[in-house]
Amino acid sequence: MATYDQLTEWAGPGHVTRAARDIVAGWRIPEFMKTQLVEVGIPVAPRLIERVVMQSEADPVLRTSRGPLYRLTEDCDPHTPAERSWFGVEPETGAVYFVMPDGEAMFANSGVGMWLDVLHRYGTRVTASELLSEPDGPEEYFSGEEEELALDELNRLAEELKGIDPAAFNGYEGFLWPAHLDRWIY
Repeated sequence: MATYDQLTEWAGPGHVTRAARDIVAGWRIPEFMKTQLVEVGIPVAPRLIERVVMQSEADPVLRTSRGPLYRLTEDCDPHTPAERSWFGVEPETGAVYFVMPDGEAMFANSGVGMWLDVLHRYGTRVTASELLSEPDGPEEYFSGEEEELALDELNRLAEELKGIDPAAFNGYEGFLWPAHLDRWIY
C-alpha cells in the first residue's frame, strides 16, 4: 500500500491531500478505505488529477451514469475549461470511477487502496520519465523514435498497473486506465 511519504516523493510537498476524518466519517464506504483517504491522501497526478476536492456531504454528490458517487478530485482541461472531469468513489463497494464531463462513469479501480497504489506507480513513472513527463506541454509531438520509446514505456507501465489491479484492465470501453494510456501519444 502506498504511503503519504511515497506519494509526496513524486507529487511534491503540498500536492498530496489527506481527508479530514470528520469529512469521510459519514461516507458509506468500507472503514479501511476511509482510513486510507485520511492517512495516505490523494496526490495531484500529471494529466489526470489537477485538484483534490473531496466533498464534505455525507451523501454522494457526484451525479454519474453509474449513480451518485462521493467526489474525490476535479480536473479541468486547460484547453477547454468547461470540460471538467472527476474521480469518485462508489458508496458501499468503494470502487473508484473516473467521471467524464457528460457524467459517464469509467471504471478506474476496484477500491480506494488499489487506486492509490495505481496512482503512486503511475505518478512515479510519469514524473521520472523524460518522455512522459511533458515539461513543455501537450502541444509538443514525439519524433518517430521517441514515439516508439514512449510506447514501450507506456506498455511497461500498463503491465505494472495491471499487476496492482487486474480488474482495471478487464476491458477497454468503460475502463479508464487502458483508454488513458492508449490516448497518451495521440
